[in-house]
Amino acid sequence: MAPSLRLPRVPPPHRDDVLIAVAGLLGGVLLYALGLRSTPELPLPVPGWYALVALVVMAGAELLRRSAPLVGLAVGVGALTLDTAAGGLITNVVMFTDLVYAAVLYGPPAAYRRIPRAAELITVAGTLLAVALLREPAALLLGIALGVVTIAPAWTGVGVRAHRDAAQAARLEAERTALLAELDRREAVNAERARMARELHDVVAGHLSAIAIHSTAALSIGDPKASGEALTVIRENSVQGLAEMRRLIGILRDAGTSEEPAAAPRLDGIDALLAQARTAVRDDGFSFALRDGRAPGPLPAPVELAAYRIVQESLTNAVKHAAPGPVTVALTGGDGAPLVVTVTSALGTPQGPRAPGAGAGLIGMRERVALLRGRLAAGPADGGGCGESWEVRAELPVDSESEERP
Repeated sequence: MAPSLRLPRVPPPHRDDVLIAVAGLLGGVLLYALGLRSTPELPLPVPGWYALVALVVMAGAELLRRSAPLVGLAVGVGALTLDTAAGGLITNVVMFTDLVYAAVLYGPPAAYRRIPRAAELITVAGTLLAVALLREPAALLLGIALGVVTIAPAWTGVGVRAHRDAAQAARLEAERTALLAELDRREAVNAERARMARELHDVVAGHLSAIAIHSTAALSIGDPKASGEALTVIRENSVQGLAEMRRLIGILRDAGTSEEPAAAPRLDGIDALLAQARTAVRDDGFSFALRDGRAPGPLPAPVELAAYRIVQESLTNAVKHAAPGPVTVALTGGDGAPLVVTVTSALGTPQGPRAPGAGAGLIGMRERVALLRGRLAAGPADGGGCGESWEVRAELPVDSESEERP
């Protein structure tokens, strides 16, 4: 069985197109009834009432001006030809100009480019033909009329379509800009949440680790003196942790009103971190030392803050997980060279109670180093004759491109 031929589905006419077709049809009938013709009947065997046939066809073409503009224009050309031969109604001419305008405005891009040029060529050719046949200056008026019917509506459609396309492009650009702004806002919010999470973890984790270790010791050791010492350490770390929390909360609350930036920790405060770590461990086998081999000169604030937090988190991990032994913090580089932060601690089986870890510290350190486009390595290393050790090594660039990205 042969497949059936399916014609393309044409959408129903727009409401405005229906109104235009009805208005043109009624106006043309009225002008025909009053005997008002746009041109005298030509000496052709075409009855005058054919103008009404052309009127009906032209009105039907108007129904296609938006849904199938090129088809409507083709039908309109035939209807205008018949109307001219039958004597002509001004309504048919007006509706034809609207079909030319609609073909440029609603037609495909090819029609948008070619119809105005075709109208110009048809006008020139029609003018030359009229002059050649009539051989009178009045023939130029036919060329002018032809230009009004074809060129004027075509270029009017070009102008309107250009403005419409520009407005649509501007609207799409505005929507794209709004979408990018929303994505930037979400990214900024996520980055700020990650930064706050790193700050809270780095500031409070050390104090909470010391509290967990000494509270476990106080519960498991029957010596009142040792329990008293553990409770003293717990109290000190509780007070310090509470103070740090209040400071961070104050910074967050005043972030939108304070004009001066909050003071950031500096590498000069590493001695205080080492002292805090000494009080956090109960085993006398631990020792903490700082080897500062940096070149003299200031460091970018983001680099110095990241180095301080990496040392702080590394010491916290050493307190929680390291075996008794030396814990060394080494700082090298600076003066244009990358700042290298190395924290080593003994690797083995910890003695006594230890606080559990969740791995968030290493994640925070990696995020800090990645924001500065640096490198971080953490894992077992050769202790240089002192046994196997755990080493955290961060290399932080200090050039002008090391500013922390949002």
